[in-house]
Amino acid sequence: MTICASEDASALDSPPRAALTLAADGSYAARLARHDDAAGSWYPERWTIDGPEPYAVPLAGSQPEEPDSALLPLADGRVVIVRRVADRFTVSLLSPTGPGTQEVLVGAVAARALSLLPPAPGGTLGYALAPGAESTALWRVHGGTGGPERVAVVPGRCTGGVWLDHDGRLLAVDQEVAGRTKTVLLDLARDAEISPLLQITEESDDRLLLADPDSGLLLVRSDAPGHDRLGWGVLGSSLPVRFPECLRAPDMAVTPFAIQPGRALLPESCAVAFRLDGPAGTRLGVWRPPERQLRQFPAPEGWLAGSGRWTPDGELLLPYTTAAVSCGVARMAVPLGPLEPVAGTGGPRTEEAPAAGVPVAAREEQEGPEAVVPTGGVADAKLPEVAVPPDPGPPDGGEIVLETSDIVADSTASPQPKPLDAEPLDLPPHPRMCRPVPLQQAPLSAR
Repeated sequence: MTICASEDASALDSPPRAALTLAADGSYAARLARHDDAAGSWYPERWTIDGPEPYAVPLAGSQPEEPDSALLPLADGRVVIVRRVADRFTVSLLSPTGPGTQEVLVGAVAARALSLLPPAPGGTLGYALAPGAESTALWRVHGGTGGPERVAVVPGRCTGGVWLDHDGRLLAVDQEVAGRTKTVLLDLARDAEISPLLQITEESDDRLLLADPDSGLLLVRSDAPGHDRLGWGVLGSSLPVRFPECLRAPDMAVTPFAIQPGRALLPESCAVAFRLDGPAGTRLGVWRPPERQLRQFPAPEGWLAGSGRWTPDGELLLPYTTAAVSCGVARMAVPLGPLEPVAGTGGPRTEEAPAAGVPVAAREEQEGPEAVVPTGGVADAKLPEVAVPPDPGPPDGGEIVLETSDIVADSTASPQPKPLDAEPLDLPPHPRMCRPVPLQQAPLSAR
């Protein structure tokens, strides 16, 4: 589906749903597929993508699925499916058994709405949010001792859901209270203790979209600059949130879906993949914090838009399906050049906040064509990069200074704690994290 939306459109609160959900470790994936019959009915399908060649297995039951059924692939190959049945949601486990599908009912959740969260680290637990009139319940729908368990009740209406560590302990959700949305942190190891995480200004709506536990890189959306903008920050850092001008696309819906992992202590070196929905259809975007443009590429044919992941060595994996290939993964090698050093130092540039309302001229970077290596029988293809005109400077005035400089922030050490065999008695309420702050409030030294 092609979405043509302006940057200020309310649809940005509900980003396009990915057509395929990947397990936490990337070994499996699941989606709702359609039969080739006249009715075009829906059925669950599990993908195995960690082997030498991806393949799909149908998990069809005794009756067609509703298009709003939600799937969550686990690291052991089973798939959690959540279905609406009257005034409740049933939770079942699906797995292939010879020519058929084994289905085990886990339990049910009585709620008006229930939305699955992204796969929890480890790949064995599943969580969901059930918003109510004045609060939101967090449910563990798989991995408990006796069916679905209510883990916590959070005041306000909560959406989103981003994991901040590799242990499945720290969960960030967007909490709406009294008409304002802020991101809060739930510490699941301490009975879902709630603490603030992201608040750029008191009057702004601030949402966390993606986070990388290795580097601490955060992708946020906020209207603090005056209207909805995409920005980036560093978890546990006193450096400010930045709002790059190149991520401002009034004629497109720009949705980040994957961050390159394994870049410990180097958030500025992480590549971020975006789904771009505009008048020309759906495209692929690639960006890094030091770059001054969002590079655009034609999406692979049949790309299950909004799904994919980076490998630690910088290869982007994009699942696709075509008439010739029912289950394929395009492997896109994106050449990401080294950070531009500061003259006379040989090191990466450091960030200096430009003065409010003073635009800095954009620098255009020319890159060669990108190679896409599909897996699953499709011939190799070359994807030419789309020329992007230089961005105009930021509007004058305002309390938030927008990033237009071609210099980048220093790395900040990751705040994630090392795994512990046992919890020490003097453990703080949760691992210390400083929330990103706006540019005008950025301290000169770490707190």
